[in-house]
Amino acid sequence: MTALLHDIAHIGHVELLTPEPERSLWFFTEILGLTRCGADGDSVYLRTYDDYEHHSLTLTAHRTPGIRATSLRASSQEALERRVLAVKDAGLGLGWRDGEPGRGPTYAFHDPDGHELRIYWESQWYEAPPELRPALKNQPQAFPGHGVGVRRLDHINFLAAEAAANGAFVRDVLGARVTEQIMLDSGRISAQWLHFANKSYDLVYTDDWSGASGRLHHIAFATNTREDILRAADICLENGVFIETGPHKHAIQQTFFLYVYEPGGNRIELCNPLTRLILAPDWRTITWTEAERAKGQAWGLKTIPSFHSHGTPPIQAAESAVDDQPGRDGGDAA
Repeated sequence: MTALLHDIAHIGHVELLTPEPERSLWFFTEILGLTRCGADGDSVYLRTYDDYEHHSLTLTAHRTPGIRATSLRASSQEALERRVLAVKDAGLGLGWRDGEPGRGPTYAFHDPDGHELRIYWESQWYEAPPELRPALKNQPQAFPGHGVGVRRLDHINFLAAEAAANGAFVRDVLGARVTEQIMLDSGRISAQWLHFANKSYDLVYTDDWSGASGRLHHIAFATNTREDILRAADICLENGVFIETGPHKHAIQQTFFLYVYEPGGNRIELCNPLTRLILAPDWRTITWTEAERAKGQAWGLKTIPSFHSHGTPPIQAAESAVDDQPGRDGGDAA
């Protein structure tokens, strides 16, 4: 049993790349209901209504879709310093950088697969302008009242050449804990779900069947209710947003979900995991077998092929690579 270190408080924000910046901005503001709160060059800063920090998402114009960096907030200045030393000792540090708007000094590093991660402590709490001031003082911003109205950035699912090696890094260097995982008949760990606090998962690593490194499977935004997921499906249908799969319920982590592609090509999950918390201090990792995952989702629905082949940035070889992989039916990347 691995105990939580509690040096990382939560996911702060994600920088997402898009070759369709205007259409992607429309998706996140009009379809999901995020609020624009600033811009700098090719980047736009967006926030969910229940985010206490300046922004949840940086949307940056780029020639390909994908993820540039994921920022994590430390639980204190001392915790930040401890994790920076641990990352340096692991030989994966990139150095200090000035923080984005609303954030102080930030240390950049990468995981074994090459995904860039950043840690910071200093953070400016959001103060809503008069037109966005909420009726309840314990809510940072008024409910948007349009689109899906997502509540928060929930989790990130990275594709990796070796999920287990990256999960071990997040566990041993950042102090997370593996809550659930998939083990193939060969003994290989093909996916791991990790958390930093009471949420059942914050970061996920899934084997990339193309063999590539540094790619994104999806980022996820949490909704208030399961009914919001159903309403989101109707909103996406009416507005021509591609629905990949769902609404369904995952077996792993029990998340009710809908997967769509934003116009830039990145997969976005709308999820409702709000009722599932990990409260046990001695939580024992749940391991799913290849046979159990072959049954499909919680309600026996098979996982569609694109869920295993689509990632960003795209790789043409990914479509053909999945056909040659053993034990791939019914996998689950919550």
